[in-house]
Amino acid sequence: MHSHHTLRAGAVLAVLSVALGAFAAHGLKARLDAAALATFETGARYQMYAALALLALGTQPGQRRAPPLLLAGALVFAGSLYLLALTGVKVLGAVAPIGGALMIAGFVLAALDAKKGV
Repeated sequence: MHSHHTLRAGAVLAVLSVALGAFAAHGLKARLDAAALATFETGARYQMYAALALLALGTQPGQRRAPPLLLAGALVFAGSLYLLALTGVKVLGAVAPIGGALMIAGFVLAALDAKKGV
């Protein structure tokens, strides 16, 4: 992933995280129970973590392996939690760890590539 794509992806994820978090706090508060609302908010929070990481990595030349994993992980993790909260389909809870594993792998690669100066 080129640095400008990484920065763009980070910015888009950040915008969506704030918008979805606000939507949950204001638009879904009366429609979801506390557990579902907390699940939705967890998705927004981890989406923002990935967004901030992408924004930081986009400023570092050579960070090309981590960003795609972080982006995919954020989409799978947060997306599955959003859908779980909105639909109540419990099997979606089993999808979230896949996204989490992708994000963890992305952070590990970011650390390894920073150490190597790749």
